[in-house]
Amino acid sequence: MPTNLHIDSDLLEQAQRLGHHRTKRETVNEALREYIQFRKRLEAIEAFGTIDFDPDYDYKKMRNAR
Repeated sequence: MPTNLHIDSDLLEQAQRLGHHRTKRETVNEALREYIQFRKRLEAIEAFGTIDFDPDYDYKKMRNAR
């Protein structure tokens, strides 16, 4: 799906050099992947402390049941 975007050429060139990418497309795709990974990590961090811990859960017993 072709998309036309106005991207700051200085930022794109810096990212391309830092990432050692051969093409602008490669640079943008990598930047999007990293952005998505970063956001997913933030979601995981926000989940800390929101999941109840079951003190009666015995992981060793569950492991041996396999």
